[in-house]
Formats: sequence, structure tokens, C-alpha cells
Amino acid sequence: IMSLPQHLREESDFDQLPHNIPISATIADIEEKKGFIDYFMFVIEVKTKGGSKYFIYRRYREFFNLHQILESRYSPEDPERPGPNNCVLPTLPGKVFLGNKQEIAESRIPELNTYMKRLLGLPTWLLMDEALRMFFYQTDQDSQQKPRALRRLRPPTRKVKTVKPKMDLFSSPRAEAMFDFRGNNKTELNLKRGEVIFLLQRVNADWLEGTVNNQTGIFPQSFVKIIKPLPDSDTEGEGESLTYSCLRCFLLTPSGVDTRDVCVQEDLTIQPTYKDLLSRMRNVFKVDDIAVNYRDPEGDLIRILDDEDIQLMIKESRRQQDKVKRPVNQFPWELHVSLASDLSVYNSEA
Repeated sequence: IMSLPQHLREESDFDQLPHNIPISATIADIEEKKGFIDYFMFVIEVKTKGGSKYFIYRRYREFFNLHQILESRYSPEDPERPGPNNCVLPTLPGKVFLGNKQEIAESRIPELNTYMKRLLGLPTWLLMDEALRMFFYQTDQDSQQKPRALRRLRPPTRKVKTVKPKMDLFSSPRAEAMFDFRGNNKTELNLKRGEVIFLLQRVNADWLEGTVNNQTGIFPQSFVKIIKPLPDSDTEGEGESLTYSCLRCFLLTPSGVDTRDVCVQEDLTIQPTYKDLLSRMRNVFKVDDIAVNYRDPEGDLIRILDDEDIQLMIKESRRQQDKVKRPVNQFPWELHVSLASDLSVYNSEA
């Protein structure tokens, strides 16, 4: 008899919740992203109290961050006796530091599904928590992405098309010059036969924009052989070309400067971690003992030591954005990589 009023009270609490509150979430698939560090996103179908459905894309680290926030706010000091403003939270599968990333992501799916089910079954007052609501809300970035396979939402009889090997699918769009080409003005590239051009975007049916020898400009497609085409925005993958962003980086050594353009599936607005950037630059230049830097408005090199320095670099680059003309999908900041032991780069005019 005692449980009936309690049950009715909880029902009325639920009725008072807004319609856009998530009530269930299921992982539909995983998708690999080639970012500064390659990672897997969980494609999650969310259903709301009002009956709407949408997809969100989250990394494991976002689950981890959410869990830490909820623990700091609501975990009782004594799990046996939770107070009025806290409750026992579900267990999140732990971090895994070794192993194949795809296998790790696949193995986490049932555990994360259980975690989300229990999370959304917590008392109604906790469902109103801002961090929890933001995690399950569909952002603009979520709504612009197109899920590829949704294996777990499809009937098992339906065959899903297999894609080419992933490395081929995500390697940088590029072309090889078949003839010499001399540009007529500053916007046009000079090409030498045999050079490989990093493709940035299609200008029209006959012209492409790309980067070669530290120069960015346009050139006629008829002069080159496409090795890896740009993502085709006319096909069903519409909008996918926007997921390719180009980072210009330089390796400064006593013998000269090595310039590279790195193609990643990260949004231009991202703030990567210091650790991820350092790891990627070691990989790009095949040198371990390096420092990463950026140039300030006076042209001096500033060494980056942590995530706060990354934040400063991005802030600074946005201030300067209007003064520097860049291709539409190039990051507004550039990385200058130096040998960790070479301090001469900091006080020269270079």
C-alpha cells in the first residue's frame, strides 16, 4: 500500500518533465574518425519524452567527462545511505589503454547501452541536470553528420555495403601533375610534371584548389591525374567534404624548414589536446624529441606546453584571421615544430 503514493508521485514528476528530455538512448553503430589522433565515435539514437528521435555522435572520453561531472555533483559519501540531493550512479566501463581501438569500441557497446539505460532511469530531478541534458542534446554538428551504416538498427537480413579498406578511404585527397603549368597570376599555382598536389576543394568543373611546395592556389584539372579524389559533394555523402580540414605545419631544423599539410577529419573549430597534437607531429615528421610552437603577431615562436597554451594559440589566430587569406578548410592556426634541444629558434629573427 505504501508504494502506491510513491509510484503516483514519481509518475506526476515524470509528467512535469519537458518533452525534449531524453528517455532512452541506444548505440546504433560506431564510426572511425581520422582526427589528429584516430578515434571511434558512437552513433547513438536518442528518443525523447515527446516521441522525437535523433542521432548524436559521442566519443568515449565524452562519456567519461560526463560521468566525472555527475559523480562530483551527486555521488553520496556513503553509498548505503544516499542523501536527498545525491544518488548511486551506474558504473561506467573503465578506460582501456592498450589494444585495437575498433575492438575496444565494439566491446564497449553493450556496457555503454546498459550505462545509458540506467542513467536515464535515475530520479527525475537528476534528468534535469545541465551536463546530462547537453550530453544527450543534438548539437548542430550532430545534425549535419550522416550516419553511414546503423548496423544495430537494421534488420539482420539486410546486407550493408562494405566500404573499401579504411586507410584508402581516408587518405588525403591528392593529384599528380602530368604536365608543367605556369600560373598567370598569384591565385594560380605553378606545377611541374611529377609533383603531388594536396587537394583542398573544387572551384568549378574545370579548376581545383590545392597546395604544393608551400603554395596554395588554383590549377586546371586537365593538367593533373587524380590519385585520391576529393569527397564528392554530389553523391549521397553530401557535406562530407566539410569534414576534411587541412593543418599546415613546419619542422624547423638547422638544415632548413620542412613544410607539411596534414589532412584530418576534425572540425575547424576544434581545440585539440596538447598530447594529441604532439603525438601526431611526432608521427608526421618521424622525430620523437620535438617541441610544438606557434608564432605570435610579432613573429616570435611561443612554445606550447599544455592545453591552456593551445587555447591561447587558437584565440590569437582568430584575432589575426582576417589578415591572412587561407583556403576555406584550412585551420586558422599553424604549428611550428622544433627539435626540443634547439633553443636557437626562439631568439632568431626567423
